[in-house]
Amino acid sequence: MKVALITGITGQDGSYLTELLLSKGYQVHGIVRRSSSFNRGRIDPIYLSELTKKNGSLFLHYGDLADSSNLNRLLRQIRPDEIYNLAAQSHVGVSFEVPEYTADVGAIGVLRLLDAVRDTNLQTRLYQASTSELYGNCGEVPQNEETRFEPSSPYATAKLYAYWSVRNYRDAYGLYACNGILFNHESPRRGESFVTRKISMGAASIELGRRQSFKLGNLNAERDWGYAPEYVEGMWRMLQQERPSDYVLATGESRSVKDFVQQAFKVLNIEIEWVGSGIAEKGIDSRTGVVRVEVDANFYRPLDVELLTGDSSKAKRVLGWEAQTTFEELVQIMVEEDFSLMSQQPNNLHW
Repeated sequence: MKVALITGITGQDGSYLTELLLSKGYQVHGIVRRSSSFNRGRIDPIYLSELTKKNGSLFLHYGDLADSSNLNRLLRQIRPDEIYNLAAQSHVGVSFEVPEYTADVGAIGVLRLLDAVRDTNLQTRLYQASTSELYGNCGEVPQNEETRFEPSSPYATAKLYAYWSVRNYRDAYGLYACNGILFNHESPRRGESFVTRKISMGAASIELGRRQSFKLGNLNAERDWGYAPEYVEGMWRMLQQERPSDYVLATGESRSVKDFVQQAFKVLNIEIEWVGSGIAEKGIDSRTGVVRVEVDANFYRPLDVELLTGDSSKAKRVLGWEAQTTFEELVQIMVEEDFSLMSQQPNNLHW
């Protein structure tokens, strides 16, 4: 039985990756941070499932990428065949508010983990969650493994440090370590503060009569949006190759935030018309004339990336990986899930 260690197991990707690895017969260990508030909503249903209880194949450990001694101890105890480092302060906008913490976890934390692997002399394989935010406003479209980086946020600069640390340890010490440069990948498990989830929840709550409108930032930013469960499959495939390398995972198509809004309301048979521009732009329900979407300058980043589109030709050629879910299907999955969830719960929106 293969043994895998996942940092960031309680997040969107961590929960989907856990399900995938368990389905493949892995023993899965996850690192969780001690918290006085409940933060395991995504992973607990898996941890408490009858299959997991029967097989005894999922274990959670307290730890943190800020604690080198803890990382070394866990690696010696677990002795994983594969490590998936998904832990980070992953909100780009928030990284401008907490740049030091973002760097400590997203940059130095990765270095601590790489050094722990080296110190323990484990023959393990490591996946590092990199990001399309590395490219910033590089001016090249689409972006692939050879495109130059131009990070435009503290989050992206931390990830750039991590990217080159992985490359350095791979070349200098022979570690099997891969960077997965994943473009935006979403799902109903996406955090509620992320724009796609704000949209799907906002549209669902409006349809249920629980709110009249919601606010967003830059409506014109364009992203390459895929479906998260497919992307964790790509992560796994990277570590099954004979030699380590870095890969872009993307759909190859980009849509704007405004497009996401339009499609989300379309799922609910609501047509949105846009009036105004910039900070004054509004999305109006064409049937009722009621304003449903407004722009709030507080949600703008100090420095934004306007367009990211990925070229995953290498992943298709080497890994046999290709995105399957269309943009329209992704939005429908998210909106229908949020509508169903909200229909069963009292009105407790907190964003």
